[in-house]
Amino acid sequence: MNSPSKHPKAVLWDMDGTLVDTEPMWIAGEHQLAEDHGAVWTEEDSLHLVGSDLLVAARYIKERIGGDMTPEDIVDFLGGRVATALREQQEWRPGARELIEEYRAAGVPQALVTMSYGYIAEPVVDALGFEAVVTGDSVTQGKPHPEPYLKAAELLGVRAEDCIAIEDSRTGAASANAAGCFVIAVPHAVAVPEAPFRAVVPTLAGLTADHLGRLAGLGHE
Repeated sequence: MNSPSKHPKAVLWDMDGTLVDTEPMWIAGEHQLAEDHGAVWTEEDSLHLVGSDLLVAARYIKERIGGDMTPEDIVDFLGGRVATALREQQEWRPGARELIEEYRAAGVPQALVTMSYGYIAEPVVDALGFEAVVTGDSVTQGKPHPEPYLKAAELLGVRAEDCIAIEDSRTGAASANAAGCFVIAVPHAVAVPEAPFRAVVPTLAGLTADHLGRLAGLGHE
């Protein structure tokens, strides 16, 4: 990413596990579904799905638990639980809101890029405000495909190569890297491997926009 500016053209944020700690909500719902169907559901099953397109995850769940629910039914069940919980309370990940406010003050456009559906993300969008929002029900190909991040950059009128994406999962990081973004990976529920055009940090707490810019190589010719 070559730019004389210390800031990217835009910042693209994942939601689940990056902005808000929703992973326990999804996992609790998966365990409930398995229990209702008399099936075994493991931690490995849950971690395998972190960051995935919801229908892809639901098809995996159906294979594991059986029963008469369609993948769409499974998405509705899980998504409804998470949406209700988010309307009641948002548990922000450390440092995320502070960075959003700093980028906003600097005039850097920001987008939400999440595989959660629009009705699930609505409380977060209402609380934080974004110049663009891409949700799992607004794309044809979900993460790890690059489409979500390419669409977000297009909506903001910038090139994905000029954006920083902030992600917590290997699936999301792969999506953003495939689109051409520099990725700041903040692993939460699952590990994210090192890769080109990617910096892995333990937390956003205490980091500033300048810190992220330096990690992405901005402000240097």
